[in-house]
Amino acid sequence: MDERGLVERELWRVLEAVHAVVYFTAGSKEAYGELGLRGFWTGYFASRSAALGTPGPRLVTALFHGFAPRMVEKALPGAWAVADPARVLDARARLACAALAAHVTDASALAGAADRLAGVLAGLDVAGRPLAAAHLDVPAPADPLGRVWHAATVLREHRGDGHVAALVAAQVDGVEAHRLHRAALVERQREFRGWTDQEWADAADRLRARGLLDAAGEPTERGRDLRAGIERSTDLSAATALRALDDAALRGLLDALGPLARSVADGGAVPYPNAMGVARPGG
Repeated sequence: MDERGLVERELWRVLEAVHAVVYFTAGSKEAYGELGLRGFWTGYFASRSAALGTPGPRLVTALFHGFAPRMVEKALPGAWAVADPARVLDARARLACAALAAHVTDASALAGAADRLAGVLAGLDVAGRPLAAAHLDVPAPADPLGRVWHAATVLREHRGDGHVAALVAAQVDGVEAHRLHRAALVERQREFRGWTDQEWADAADRLRARGLLDAAGEPTERGRDLRAGIERSTDLSAATALRALDDAALRGLLDALGPLARSVADGGAVPYPNAMGVARPGG
């Protein structure tokens, strides 16, 4: 990977951390609970999908890709009977700003990043990226911190949409995507994503039949190559979002937002490791 690619990869980790405070920060369960959304995962599914309106479990399972359908069905469509999507989105934005405010060290740099990200969103192509498109249609908050979080969310979903497309092209389904990681890393993902022991074992059998896992459940060389190819495809697809930024502007954006994301991680507002399986910024 060239120097720009390395900067882009780190920026994605930074944007992921900024975005994800709405799921993990202290008070998130209470904030969603006040709307009637009980439990971590109900708040997660409702808050992440509210930009789509009142989607049902089939659509959300398809777009989020890695979750067992029954897990999504526990949250949706029931969430929409107690919480209007507009209220969920408002609560989510307020929660994000409250969680991030304690980690801002340079307000001027943050304002500059907000303006630069606004320019990125203005030219963003969301063809084939439904979650990014839905969040792009959500009005951005007026303050710089809210604008940064909104942009991080749109760009995070833009990359995620591309990652799902890469997995589908590689013929890797939702449960198999987790099993392709090293065996030592995947067991908690089974629980996080709602798969049964049998579904987990069946996925391993399918991957072994393709020569992608060995008898011990570890990726083979072919499996590692496939996963690396999926990541390369994701990186190439995601890079289109940042192509309007020259190298200096890209580095400037990382320098402006890196301290915010690292403070979020160091302060525990987003834990690592976590259910998203994303690497820690600066790690």
